[in-house]
Amino acid sequence: MEHILRYQNRPLPSFENATIGDVMHVGVIGVPPEADIETIARALASNRIHCLVVDGVIREDGRGERLVWGTITDLDLLRAAGVRGEQLTAARLAATEAVTAYPSDSLERAAQLMTEHDVSHLVVTSLDSGRPIGVVSALDLAATIAWGE
Repeated sequence: MEHILRYQNRPLPSFENATIGDVMHVGVIGVPPEADIETIARALASNRIHCLVVDGVIREDGRGERLVWGTITDLDLLRAAGVRGEQLTAARLAATEAVTAYPSDSLERAAQLMTEHDVSHLVVTSLDSGRPIGVVSALDLAATIAWGE
C-alpha cells in the first residue's frame, strides 16, 4: 500500500533527521482581524484545515491602531460558538500570539514548542522577513514518526 508509506504523496525523513521545512504545509490560510465567526468557520471548513492565521491591523476606538497576529484553531471556534450576546471577531478569538518556528528547526524543537505552549500548530516564519510562510501541526510530526524513513 504505497499511500501508507508516503505522507501527502512524498517520502519523509526520519523524525530525528527531519526539519520543520521537510513536513510543513507551505502557505497559510488566514483571515483579517475583523472577520466574524461565520467567516472563520467557512474558512476552516471549506479548506478542511484546523488552524487559521490572523494577520492585520485593527483600529480601536480611542486607542489607535494595533497589529493583530495570531492563530485560531477549530477548538477555539467551538469554544466561541457557545458565546452569545457579543460580536466575536478573529482579533478577539486570536487573543494569544501565535507560536512560531523556522523551517530549519528540528522536529524535536517543534514538539518541544508545542508541548511548552500547549498548542497543536506552529506558524512557520521566514528567517528573512519574519512573515508566515507555512504551518506545521502535531499530525505532521506524527506522520514523520509513523512513516519517516
